[in-house]
Amino acid sequence: MVGYSRTVAGLDPRAVLRERPSIGLIVGLVVAGICALVSFSFDIINGEPVQFFIALGLAVAPVPLLLAGVLALDRMEPEPRSNLIFAFAWGAGIAVLLAGVLNSLNLVYVAHQLGDTTSARNLVATFGAPPVEETAKGLVLLGLLWFRRQELDGPTDGIIYASMVGLGFAMSENVSYYLAALEENGAQGLAATLVLRAVLSPFAHPLFTSLIGIAVAYAAQRGGAVGVVVIVIGWIGAMLLHGLWNGFASFGGLGGLAIAYLLLMILLIVEIIVIFRDRRRIVGLIQHYLPPYERNGLINQADIFMLSSLRRRRQARAWAKAHGGRAGARAMIDYQVASTELGLLHARAARGGVDEETFRAQQRSLADLMAYARMSFPLPERHQANAARGVPPPGYAPGAPPPGRWPGGGPAVPPWYGQQPGAPGYGPPPGPPPPGRPPMGGPNPPRNGPQDPGWGN
Repeated sequence: MVGYSRTVAGLDPRAVLRERPSIGLIVGLVVAGICALVSFSFDIINGEPVQFFIALGLAVAPVPLLLAGVLALDRMEPEPRSNLIFAFAWGAGIAVLLAGVLNSLNLVYVAHQLGDTTSARNLVATFGAPPVEETAKGLVLLGLLWFRRQELDGPTDGIIYASMVGLGFAMSENVSYYLAALEENGAQGLAATLVLRAVLSPFAHPLFTSLIGIAVAYAAQRGGAVGVVVIVIGWIGAMLLHGLWNGFASFGGLGGLAIAYLLLMILLIVEIIVIFRDRRRIVGLIQHYLPPYERNGLINQADIFMLSSLRRRRQARAWAKAHGGRAGARAMIDYQVASTELGLLHARAARGGVDEETFRAQQRSLADLMAYARMSFPLPERHQANAARGVPPPGYAPGAPPPGRWPGGGPAVPPWYGQQPGAPGYGPPPGPPPPGRPPMGGPNPPRNGPQDPGWGN
């Protein structure tokens, strides 16, 4: 595994998959941090410092578990960490401050008109807060659509980003709720609010905003007037669901709260179904676009079989770690992520979402990373002969079909190959595989490898 570390260290293979933090990202994080501090300063002014830190601790405590739950859904094609961090920071800082100021102004106005603060608070929560809060959260999703469209490859991506901004928003908002409950009703009120918001409805805000996320992801793939209409529909849906939740909680009593929970559970189940269907779509892209890369030694039937299941991907990582330690596991992770990104890149090109020059540049970068990672698979010497014939070593891809047939039962070269040779996204990179490249594993990079001019173009 020394070869992998030395060879790839200079290339920084993860930079191939993930852009380095931009100046805009850094500035955005700073602004979000300042907004969060301003928002928290209002809470401190309105309450005792000790009570504030109690509320802050209770709001932050469940966040790691909630983040783990969201990121567990993002295993097939993980999103860039910088984008996820920014979405969370936007929700926790910018969106909360913007919504807090506007909601407070609305409350003052409505209370002045009605002369009743309690009624005004319920009306603002039901009719005023949902449009304000969903718009404040949804703006970051529009930013992703404008500046990071290539990262929105399907509904799962929209759900993940929406969930991150929703979790950030809920965390900061909970500080205010816990502080108000503690001041008004003491420990008993705090406990009731904690159970309601942190235990029974921790994913409420992510679920509301996920409707915008799904719509934005759809628009990223389709574009045009249809995409705009879908975004508007998703935005209205998020506001309506948020308003129904607040309305039932404010006016419906226990029965209304039960109906609100039922609506959330239905939406949660629907989104889980959407995520699993999206995983199958990604698997289909891998099986459709990657087989021709066998000519360049980047992949074989066993690899595609392994890549077609999260369970088999996990088994392959365990195999790599058992034989090659952390370096082996990292090589396998790089290979899996790059392979998935390559399939998605072909899909974007096929629908016209990327120009041919950009496609070729990204294709070559991903192919380079796949090649280097593959050469570093910790393949025991006794299995190298079989691996050269396409037979996976024990533990790598249990249950893989015999060499010569793809997992779907079709021919090694799919029938669509060569039908549109001039279009980006069809067929493998022309040219023979680099000489001396082992099908799997190998201690050192071969000469004339993917870093040489002309390879993979």
